[in-house]
Amino acid sequence: MAMARASSGLAYPERFYAAASYAGFDGSTSSAGVTSKFSNDVALLLYALHQQATVGPCNISKPRGWSPVEQSKWASWHGLGNMASTEAMRLFVKILEEEDPGWYSRVPNGVAEPVTDVEVNTITIVDPIVENGIYAPETKSVSTENGIPSETQDKDVVSEGLGLVAVYDQWIRPSVSGQKPKPRYEHGAAVIGDKMYMYGGNHNGRYLGDIHMLDLRSWTWSKVETKLQDETTESQSSGSSAACAGHSLIAWGNKLLSIAGHTKDPSNAIQVRELDLLTNIWSTVKTYGKPPVSRGGQSVTLVGSTLVIFGGQDAKRALLNDLHILDLETMTWDEFDSVGVSPSPRSDHAAAVHAERYLLIFGGGSHASCFNDLHVLDLQTMEWSRPIQQGQIPTPRAGHAGVTVGENWFIVGGGDNKSGVSETIVLNMSTLVWSVVTTVEGRVPVASEGLSLVVGSYDGEDVLVSFGGYNGRYNNEVDVLKPSHKSTLPAKTLEAVPDSVSAVVNHTNATRDVESELEAVQDGRIREITVDDVGQDLKISKPKGSNGILGTLKAEKEELESLLSKERLTSVKLEQDLLEAEARNTDLYEELQSVRGQLAAEQSRCFKLEVEVAELRQKLQTMESLQKELELLQRQKAASEQAEMMAKQRQNSGRMWTWITGAPPGQNKEDEDH
Repeated sequence: MAMARASSGLAYPERFYAAASYAGFDGSTSSAGVTSKFSNDVALLLYALHQQATVGPCNISKPRGWSPVEQSKWASWHGLGNMASTEAMRLFVKILEEEDPGWYSRVPNGVAEPVTDVEVNTITIVDPIVENGIYAPETKSVSTENGIPSETQDKDVVSEGLGLVAVYDQWIRPSVSGQKPKPRYEHGAAVIGDKMYMYGGNHNGRYLGDIHMLDLRSWTWSKVETKLQDETTESQSSGSSAACAGHSLIAWGNKLLSIAGHTKDPSNAIQVRELDLLTNIWSTVKTYGKPPVSRGGQSVTLVGSTLVIFGGQDAKRALLNDLHILDLETMTWDEFDSVGVSPSPRSDHAAAVHAERYLLIFGGGSHASCFNDLHVLDLQTMEWSRPIQQGQIPTPRAGHAGVTVGENWFIVGGGDNKSGVSETIVLNMSTLVWSVVTTVEGRVPVASEGLSLVVGSYDGEDVLVSFGGYNGRYNNEVDVLKPSHKSTLPAKTLEAVPDSVSAVVNHTNATRDVESELEAVQDGRIREITVDDVGQDLKISKPKGSNGILGTLKAEKEELESLLSKERLTSVKLEQDLLEAEARNTDLYEELQSVRGQLAAEQSRCFKLEVEVAELRQKLQTMESLQKELELLQRQKAASEQAEMMAKQRQNSGRMWTWITGAPPGQNKEDEDH
């Protein structure tokens, strides 16, 4: 499963190939069939994007024959340059959805959803294993297809009841009741008390506006019927809130706040909507100050009584890395200027807060790249830093979800433009050490993009609850994991910006030799110390007084540590600047390729218009020639009619003269004959 960044869909190429099959670019239909579905210019652009995504950049020579169609096809494809195949896939699906919004529902069976129609039943066998006195059930998943045992894709997700929630660090599929919500991704979820609320999302490229509630005690779904508050008339009407996706759902008292998100008719600024759970009434919150530009795929983090909004993608697909704060007490927006190197523009990242002071940003993606960088913002000094990560460094990803339990930050799902991420990882925010909680195999919802993740409570313990996502198909399953990672230390304020953690670790080894020499001097031994990191040699002769030499060595040690620390920090800072510059260069290049593709499409359209203008000019010239011939015929006809009329007049005048003179008609005729 390959994935690419997009505002209306994250997973490719399954969706791309389904779109190509529907549009007739997989050989199932002829080009004439494509033209019948779309206008010529749209079909031409779709052809170029399909070739770029499946074949690559155009390396064939320009057609020599004068065929406007072949010339236009070549020009469109050649104009895309070196556009990435994932970007071409994204543009193909985007244009198809704009031209035919309901295409996905009309895809032939077996194309969009590459799964069989065979009914699969999963049987879970739990064999208890005792390791070091700890009960650790071993789970084996066996599936049956029409009664025949076979391997199942969801073999790492236990599909039994709630009794197995006692198992730690393993995703479990509880048996839920009630009417499940429609499968979706890019929705919002939040927990209030023992209930999880889920709102909005994206299904088949269509935005949803329904809200559902999952009771975490009985694991029962129910739909929440809501009303809308008319701000002008203060009246109420039945219905759901605005359909949206890529928004953030925040629990605030007995209310749910929906922040930002992509909508069918986007506004200029971020909208804040509020659902009062006591009355089930939706209303739009009036805010003050200058609100940020509307967006989706941003992160919204609750810090005390304020919301910190970072990044996202606006309605024109421009990536953002701005920082805004909304005070929930006064509903006032503020934009803060930070110092240091901020994260590059991105969307679909994850954010968390540690010790009510440090904002952590991890991963996310641009239009064609995914990241695995970690950034920290000190909310007191408003200074960005990029600490060196330790432990099992995560792979790049976007569209993942994260929650915090104590000082541990759990990350689930996401994709990296090639496949879904199967590892559930955790970061200790005090030590900045990553570790893997568990790994799943197969196409399971917890290895999806756009899923939601919340923290609930079961039997007095914290559990992670995941819902939905997209990994080639839309999901509406609920998965639960009970983490064994506990906070060994209470959440506390770090002594310094997290860069200091990595700096201390880096230069510790460099100072161990000096410390050992101090011990040698105290024992009365003579040693020679060489410090390579700063290019200095310290030679110590046999001391007359160990106390004096010890003091000198301590001073030298402190000076060396200071120099080493500065050099390390400078080196790390330069590396960070270089990585940021490379990331920005990559994003600019991708944007350039996108603009080139759009220019190529416009060039193809202009070329087609030129051909049509040439044809119209030719027809106009033909019409002018016909007009001249018509005028000539009309003049000839008029002259002929005038000559005939004059002949008749002469004949009539001769007869009149004959009658006046009295000559016999026959004689006059003979005279005329002579």
